[in-house]
Amino acid sequence: MTGSTPPPLPPAAAGGPPPLPVGEPAEPAPAPEAPPVLFASCPSCGSQVTYAPGTTALTCGACGASREIDAGEDTVVDEHSFDDWIAAHADVRVASLGGHVLRCEGCGAQVETTDLAESCQFCTGHLVVLSTPAGLVAPEAVVPFTIGQDGAQAAFREWVTSRWFAPNSLKRVGRAHSLRGTYVPHWTFDAATTSDYTGRRGDHYYVTRTRTVSDGKGGTRTETYQERQTRWSRASGRVARDFDDVVVPATTRLATDRLDEMGPWKLETAVAYQPEFLSGYSALRYDVDPQDGSTAAREQMAEVIDSDVRRDIGGDEQEVSRVDTTYAQVMFKLVLLPLWLASYTHGGKQWQVMVNANTGEVTGDRPYSNVKIALAVLVALVLALVVVLLVLQARDGSDVGPPLSLGLDLLRAGTARAGSGVGSGVGPPA
Repeated sequence: MTGSTPPPLPPAAAGGPPPLPVGEPAEPAPAPEAPPVLFASCPSCGSQVTYAPGTTALTCGACGASREIDAGEDTVVDEHSFDDWIAAHADVRVASLGGHVLRCEGCGAQVETTDLAESCQFCTGHLVVLSTPAGLVAPEAVVPFTIGQDGAQAAFREWVTSRWFAPNSLKRVGRAHSLRGTYVPHWTFDAATTSDYTGRRGDHYYVTRTRTVSDGKGGTRTETYQERQTRWSRASGRVARDFDDVVVPATTRLATDRLDEMGPWKLETAVAYQPEFLSGYSALRYDVDPQDGSTAAREQMAEVIDSDVRRDIGGDEQEVSRVDTTYAQVMFKLVLLPLWLASYTHGGKQWQVMVNANTGEVTGDRPYSNVKIALAVLVALVLALVVVLLVLQARDGSDVGPPLSLGLDLLRAGTARAGSGVGSGVGPPA
């Protein structure tokens, strides 16, 4: 293989380095600037401070000092025109916005998240985002925590120990293994609605009929009775209703049915959003877009409108065949609602419970005792047997003493076993 001679190096200037190639290299692009982060510190000792539930103050966990949250420039909870927002941001979807990098002012570490508030994974410092990406709806209101961690633990213990059909061992779960204060995003929608409908009205009336029945002596007799019938007539009309603060969960990270069970919320306690209320808590960013939230809100409104239509039709029965609703003056806002998320372990499985930090309402997942359920079924069957025996005795005058006594003994034994332990053994599960 024949080698080739490389080209000579360019000549160097006398007493100096070789000449630079033509054109300067492009400078590296600057790193994206991290959004500003709230770092609330204690004026006395410099430690981080946390929002104190039920107050308007931030307190220091190190020295106990507190300071009031300064009122912001805007203390009014505003609502926004949904039609105007759609006109400007119809093509914006929150899933396309991605996360942001937050720099902890405590230790300097960077944390990537989509949440509005988070804890530094290195020093557990409080990180609260102060800016909102273009196209993302900023929180307009926040319902502050009114129930603190001790109150949430007490509500959790009461909930755990009052479960029907729960295993006896559940009473030993006295505290949640983890309890985290979290603000959960919700949409609220207002609308002035007008609905035109068509349907039918049914009015009951009665006619007298005759029939042949047994006379109890081997013969028959004729009796009269009243038969209910329905007279139907066409109905149409218009109903109107103004809706205020129809609440829709704005996150899919928690079960929607569980969040619905947390209501009704005391929205009258909402205040204009200030990041200080998030200090020491996590806060989820919404992942349900306003468009989808509006659809869910209109489904809730439709149920109320249907009741209005049936009431307007009147009569004893109603059939609704068509409802055309016009929505006007549609306003919406994003509000953060407070929850304590508790988890506990039982039977080798993790269970989650939610505590409404605004009202104290508790809901969640729980284990069931198959033994207690089986005993409850046994008790019900024994009760049915006792009733049947008593009816037979009353009708025929037969002696059902021994079977009845056995049934009562079984009933007492089953009730004693089913009623032991946590909660009652018989009854509906909560």
